[in-house]
Amino acid sequence: MKRSLSILVSLLAVSSCATYYQSNFAFNQEFESGQLDKAYKTLQQHSSEAHGKKEFLYFLNNGLILSMMSRYEDSNDFFEKAYLFGEDYRTNYLNEAASYLTNPNFTSYKGEDHEHLLLLYYKAINYLKMNKTEDALVECRRLNIRLQQLSDRYKSDDKYEEDAFINVLMGITYEVDKDYNNAFIAYRNALRIYKDDYQSMFGVYAPDQLKEDLLRTAWLSGMKDEFEMYKDSLQMPTYVYKPNEGGELVFFWHNGLSPVKSEWGVDFVINRQGNWVNFSNQQLGMTFPFNMEGHSDRDRHGLANMEVFRVAFPKYIERPPYYSRATISLDGDALPLQLLEDVDKIAFKCLQERMGLEFSKALLRVALKKAEEYELRKQDKTLGSVLGMINAMTEKADTRNWQTLPHSIYYCRVPLKEGENTLTFTLTTLEGKTTEHTYTYNVKKGQTLFHTFSSLESSYPSYHAY
Repeated sequence: MKRSLSILVSLLAVSSCATYYQSNFAFNQEFESGQLDKAYKTLQQHSSEAHGKKEFLYFLNNGLILSMMSRYEDSNDFFEKAYLFGEDYRTNYLNEAASYLTNPNFTSYKGEDHEHLLLLYYKAINYLKMNKTEDALVECRRLNIRLQQLSDRYKSDDKYEEDAFINVLMGITYEVDKDYNNAFIAYRNALRIYKDDYQSMFGVYAPDQLKEDLLRTAWLSGMKDEFEMYKDSLQMPTYVYKPNEGGELVFFWHNGLSPVKSEWGVDFVINRQGNWVNFSNQQLGMTFPFNMEGHSDRDRHGLANMEVFRVAFPKYIERPPYYSRATISLDGDALPLQLLEDVDKIAFKCLQERMGLEFSKALLRVALKKAEEYELRKQDKTLGSVLGMINAMTEKADTRNWQTLPHSIYYCRVPLKEGENTLTFTLTTLEGKTTEHTYTYNVKKGQTLFHTFSSLESSYPSYHAY
């Protein structure tokens, strides 16, 4: 028992009460203020994380910053490492055991479902910017496999199991390759997911641009019956496909920043009934039964003496974006950027879907800690008290997540004339304040260009809660 206590003291020495955001505060400040060179340099100062429990996040942050710096090949090298990490992830059972003595931060962060999808989005966009359509299509095939895995994992009707935005991206990529049939299928899938899932779960509706994309690819695929059917169902009876005389720009706007994980503590009261121990919090209406059948007499005795204790769980904190809408103006016409993906709401949904598992693991962790504590108190009250303090100090939620992602993603298709085109990108706040950026593009006939713009400003007033 004393040996176990010495191990816990050693683990406590490397444990921190800071959240993941707070422990990377310098990097986050530099990134959020747009100082990408400084943020990248700070990342390299922590290159040891490439082989540690945060390697997935290290790869993701490097990949995203390098993409924003237009270093697309280098960016994709890191995103590929992140992808392979997800493919090859294996549970380290020694670290899992350590996590039950301390907290889940002693395990490798394996990533949220949407994070594994979005890293492939960035890879595909990088390739499209480099005019490497075949490589972008490889990422689309990978995305399709990931989406199938996601669908197989969850069976409930109210689960995040399909992603509309990713299907739009696949449609765009297939269309660049002039594979109009597969583009139509991807757009059709996206439309269905917006209607069946996104409207009710996230309040996100199918963009009007997607409806036009669907009709255009139906026409170009020779699907005249589907073309007429969707004209009726989408209430677009006057739509007529008109070939673009020049080229086209697909503009993605990454607005704001995704939520950060923090933690919240819940006090539970224990009530024992036979082999069952019930953990309950009346205020939150939570009750979790824990079956002690098969556990040792020591564990039973320890849990029988528990009264009230605190358990730490992860939670998200939203960072509302500073800008609320944007337009692109060309030759006097202002085209709105339309919402494709609310990354913020999807992150909350992913965490909500596994909160049952989070609760059960956290309660088991605290139960085992308390059982050890009461057993030690019988042998030595002083050491038992010390262990109790260590248990309280090491009780911590896993607050790691990909925090450089955008809050939400918008897009717009802009028809361009052959040759030089100058357009104005205008960002607008809720209060009506505007910021303008001007871009000039040279396009060849039939060419599709890609551009991403990231506005990193957030409205959240304080970092201390993170």
